[in-house]
Amino acid sequence: MARWADHAIWWHVYPLGFTGAPREALPAGSEPQHRLARLEGWLDYAVELGCSGLLLGPVFAAETHGYDTVDHFRIDPRLGDDADFDRLVAAAHDRGLRIVLDGVFNHVARGFGHPEWFRREGGDHAVFEGHRHLVALDHDQPAVADYVARVMSHWLARGVSGWRLDAAYAVPPEFWARVLPGVRQRYPDAWFAGEVLHGDYAAYVARSGLDTVTQYELWKAIWSSLRDGNFFELSWALERHDELLGSFVPQTFAGNHDVTRLASQLPDERHLAHALAVLFTVGGVPSVYYGDEQAFRGVKEQRAGGDDEIRPEFPADATRLAPHGWPVYRLHQRLIGLRRRNAWLVRARTEVEHLTNRAMAFRSRDDEGNQVLTLLNTRDDPYSFPVGIDGLRVLDSSSPDGKAPWPTVPPHGWAILGQ
Repeated sequence: MARWADHAIWWHVYPLGFTGAPREALPAGSEPQHRLARLEGWLDYAVELGCSGLLLGPVFAAETHGYDTVDHFRIDPRLGDDADFDRLVAAAHDRGLRIVLDGVFNHVARGFGHPEWFRREGGDHAVFEGHRHLVALDHDQPAVADYVARVMSHWLARGVSGWRLDAAYAVPPEFWARVLPGVRQRYPDAWFAGEVLHGDYAAYVARSGLDTVTQYELWKAIWSSLRDGNFFELSWALERHDELLGSFVPQTFAGNHDVTRLASQLPDERHLAHALAVLFTVGGVPSVYYGDEQAFRGVKEQRAGGDDEIRPEFPADATRLAPHGWPVYRLHQRLIGLRRRNAWLVRARTEVEHLTNRAMAFRSRDDEGNQVLTLLNTRDDPYSFPVGIDGLRVLDSSSPDGKAPWPTVPPHGWAILGQ
């Protein structure tokens, strides 16, 4: 993994939704609509949040939602043109922010210019997960591998730092193993993250040559354990997560562009902080999905337009955000700041030290003797954790003054202790 990625904390943005772009591609010959400039206006917000880069959803010419690409070498005219993109990259770099792009290389739109690269299945073109307008590429064809390598290199040369590879789980890992070495030779600091939902994450990373994959097991356990009052699920997921860190650093998150918002998953809004405490005190390369830092709500539905709620337009500037979201933004700032002051956490190994359905203590450590102890209580009464806290102080907590009879945690409270 590129060394800079050890310090990466992403603000994950879906540009077509964020900028209020129309659902459908513009008519042929239309002038570009320079919406990427709106994203420039939010870069300082991302910096103040504590993030070090933008993880951008699709920006390439597409027919509708961006995952139906027609030309990977062209910025979607709904967002702008090459000049708009170059300005965004320059503005981000001026603020110390990196940019990672979303590469949809498993499937394309039917209007993609190389139908000879479509994979055939049963006498027809293969499609992605039943979506007839998303046609699968034939990853056995050398021309497809060459095309993907050229696309990656083109945008890396334009200043991006890496790639999120959409639906990587549907692509044979050996395809990436053929593509990436040549790209890495030219851009050795590039970072490659694959979208993998389930299965053997470590084996996929090893066979593909990717730096990381998305940690959906941990994502699900974070909100589900809090919603259901079952920290045993989170404990199991953290044990699995710890094993993964023996071979690679997972890409971690509590929300993204494909799932119901965290604030909508949790019936008790006090537990949003517990979820973030987990995200920022265990190993991984974390990302925050735009709007989650303002406690946006939104439910994903399995229907046409079912992603609209979770991919909303952002206002013109931060003054137009709802007042109730700013305490959650400040909570993110605090915990991201804690994470950045303890950058060793990216590779930390975690052990659960105490566990009940609604009370949990886990300790994250590295080989240098650094440690952080996270205490989570979702009970209606105070809970005294039978764990050692010698030499530790409170780094952050649910108590406004940081004072409590630690390791006793107030009802529905939390604390992070460290050196």
